[in-house]
Amino acid sequence: MGIEIDLTGRRALVTASSKGIGYGIAEVLVQCGAKVIITARNEDNLRKAAHRLTHEYGGNVSWFKADNTNINDLKTLVDFLNDEYEGVDIFVFNTGGPRPGSFLELELEDWKRAVEILLYPAVYLTKKLIVNMAKRRWGRIIYSTSVAIKEPIRGLVLSNSVRVSLAGLIRSLSKEFGSKGITVNGIMPGYILTDRVKEIASKRAEEKGVNVEDIIKEMVVDIPAGRMGSPQEIGYIVAFLASDYASYINGAIIPVDGGLLNSSL
Repeated sequence: MGIEIDLTGRRALVTASSKGIGYGIAEVLVQCGAKVIITARNEDNLRKAAHRLTHEYGGNVSWFKADNTNINDLKTLVDFLNDEYEGVDIFVFNTGGPRPGSFLELELEDWKRAVEILLYPAVYLTKKLIVNMAKRRWGRIIYSTSVAIKEPIRGLVLSNSVRVSLAGLIRSLSKEFGSKGITVNGIMPGYILTDRVKEIASKRAEEKGVNVEDIIKEMVVDIPAGRMGSPQEIGYIVAFLASDYASYINGAIIPVDGGLLNSSL
């Protein structure tokens, strides 16, 4: 018998998960047997995502409408999780990105908004959910970040700057809670072929008068794997980190980028 990742009986929260990377993560966790709670801002997208996950995989899925940047939504979400499930075993923080732009293009309000998108909801939800994990002496916290933590991306000053704070949070929490059976890790997705990326490629193709495939080829030219990753490939590493097999991996920040990063460490 081969080794399989079995998350049966585990309750997992995946934020911003009605589509894209978040959905890919939820999709894999469901297939591994976890009870998955998905969240997003758009209720219609959530309903469709939950129906799709349940219909295709027979998974145990529920959804909760919540905007990561709305504190009232986050408070209500935590109350729901505590009332219905006594918290969760696995917390996967996923979110959209802040406004692109160079340093002089961005206003101070953009910096505040970036923190509200990338850092504050991760801190708030972790603080509320980690208590029950510590009581049960088992928990998995996984932050989906970006390769920008390792190598700044031109034109993404906000993402380059604020996402690095998550690296510090990951390292700090792993030291504080490792003795309580909780691991805290991060993943750094590279270029992932989501609907959003497809929309961007389509727009560029229209502007240049070329095929979408040509634009995709331009975007992956620096990726040794020669392609973009799929949302499910992010889900695979998350499922592993959420399993008992990864109990000795703590404080790690793992690139999933097809070899894109050039840094040695």
